Amino acid sequence: MSLIENALAGVIAQAPLPAGWRAERMTALDLAGVAAIEQAAFTFPWSRGNFEDSLKSGHIGIVLRDGGNEVAGYLILMPVVDEMHLLNVAVAPAWQRQGLGRWLLRLATALTLVHGFGSLLLEVRPSNTGAISLYHRVGFSEIGRRKRYYPAENNTREDALVMRMVCEASGVEAA
Repeated sequence: MSLIENALAGVIAQAPLPAGWRAERMTALDLAGVAAIEQAAFTFPWSRGNFEDSLKSGHIGIVLRDGGNEVAGYLILMPVVDEMHLLNVAVAPAWQRQGLGRWLLRLATALTLVHGFGSLLLEVRPSNTGAISLYHRVGFSEIGRRKRYYPAENNTREDALVMRMVCEASGVEAA
């Protein structure tokens, strides 16, 4: 069993998905569904090419599929020297506020641990208050700010809050 399969099995054992749902490694065949969710969920979305480049670069992509086998959410993780970086995570607007974002973050934590890292880092727009609230609830803390990091309306730029979570095996079955 691969590291990713171990992490998936452990998280599903502790926090089962709804009947018929599953999570699996993202492939090129998932990019249309992932890009569609990205377009619906964000004002300044990643392009399909951004996701394709991430997969080609060896980043860890996971899709969450609903009972009808449609992509309902995803995450992209990038292992860095001494920590995991959460590059992107989203749940389709129709499935938001049902615990699926929290489930994906739990999986990100498990993947961080099985890859031997002790922390998970991300950037988020200060205007994305819903995401920030979720990140705080699952254990992230603000550690800094990147000035003018994101594109914004009217050719302006928005800062990014940098958040980190120390990942511990308690509460997450890592292997």
